[in-house]
Amino acid sequence: MAFWLQKPAKLLPPDQCNPGRATPNPQAAGPDALHYTKQTRLCEPFPEGLEVAIFGFGCFWCSEGALSDLDGIYSTSVGYAGGVTENPTYRDVCGGDTNHNEVVRVVFDPTKLPYAELLRVFWSSHNPCTLNRQGNDRGTQYRSGVYYFSEDQRLAAEASKVAYAGALVLAGRSKGPVSTEILPAPKYWIAEVAHQQYDAKPGSRDYCGLSPLGVACPPAQDWMTKQVPKAAAPAAAATA
Repeated sequence: MAFWLQKPAKLLPPDQCNPGRATPNPQAAGPDALHYTKQTRLCEPFPEGLEVAIFGFGCFWCSEGALSDLDGIYSTSVGYAGGVTENPTYRDVCGGDTNHNEVVRVVFDPTKLPYAELLRVFWSSHNPCTLNRQGNDRGTQYRSGVYYFSEDQRLAAEASKVAYAGALVLAGRSKGPVSTEILPAPKYWIAEVAHQQYDAKPGSRDYCGLSPLGVACPPAQDWMTKQVPKAAAPAAAATA
């Protein structure tokens, strides 16, 4: 995607970011927009019993395609998250001064598709060892990230990260530390209509910026029992 611009190599201090605008992006998918192939809702409200997940792993055209056809997916959409800029546009994000990541929001039925299986697809579909880069796409908008909506999602994400790092080492495919950030889900800004389900539309570019390492994430039963607890808060200093 947009790798023709000179971009910062790391996230900027918030006061150096583009503040954005008070008015919504007029090209963004609207509240009643439907998924191009599934004809399901891209925005809330969603049917009862469904859950939401957000992942960032490179160009969102490509990452959405890796997830959208899984059995148990209600809908997918692409957008921007994790940055500073209000009501961002694609052009803003490609400028490199928003701190936003290109992300995929997944709405799924956990009785058909457990969150752990989404994580397995996430890890196996990209190279999580390249900081702020996926293939030829470079910049902080292409960073690897899992953004959780619950403590259960956080625990699963942390455990799967450890498991996948170990699998890369065992396979001799480790390219350095896994750089994936695992953070509470930030505000999600849905992207322009033109970017939604891009790869499924006639006339789309035959492009994939993902760079998977060819190593499958271990089965969930191997790591779901090894979840990583949150770091304990430091003990309060004793008072006299």
